[in-house]
Amino acid sequence: MDSGNSITRDLSVSEDAMRSIPAAPPRAQAIADGELVAVERGIASEAGWKAPVAMTRAAWDDCVAWSDEDSNRQCPQDETGRLWDVLWMTMAPIRGRQFRTEFYAELYRVPRDGHTIAAELVRLHCTIGPGDEGEAVVTIRQADEV
Repeated sequence: MDSGNSITRDLSVSEDAMRSIPAAPPRAQAIADGELVAVERGIASEAGWKAPVAMTRAAWDDCVAWSDEDSNRQCPQDETGRLWDVLWMTMAPIRGRQFRTEFYAELYRVPRDGHTIAAELVRLHCTIGPGDEGEAVVTIRQADEV
C-alpha cells in the first residue's frame, strides 16, 4: 500500500533535462580572463556613471582600442578620447530620463582598420544589472553580442 510518501521516477523526463545550464562566469572572472574590460572608475564617473562599467572585449577593440600606429596610419586619436565618447554616448539615453536597465546607444567612431579616416555609426547595447555580489554594474557590448 502506497502511503503517498514514496518518490517515483518520472520516465517522461530525461536525466539531461534535470541538469541545470551552466551559469556564465562571474564578472570578476570574465574581467580576469579578458572577456570584459573594466573601465577606470574616474572616467566613468566623470561621464555620469555611478556604477562600475565594463565593456566586452569586442566592443572595446572596435570602439576604444587605438595606438600611436593607428594615429599615424589613419587619423590622430587616443584611447582616452575614444573611451570618453563611448561612456558619454551610452549615458546619453538615460540622462534626464526614467531609469532603464537595458537600452541601445549610437555613436560615431573611426573604425580601427588601418585606412579609414571618417567616423562611422556604431550601435552599442547597454545593460545595468546585478554584479557578482548583487551590486549594480553596467555592461557595454556590441549590438550583435546580445
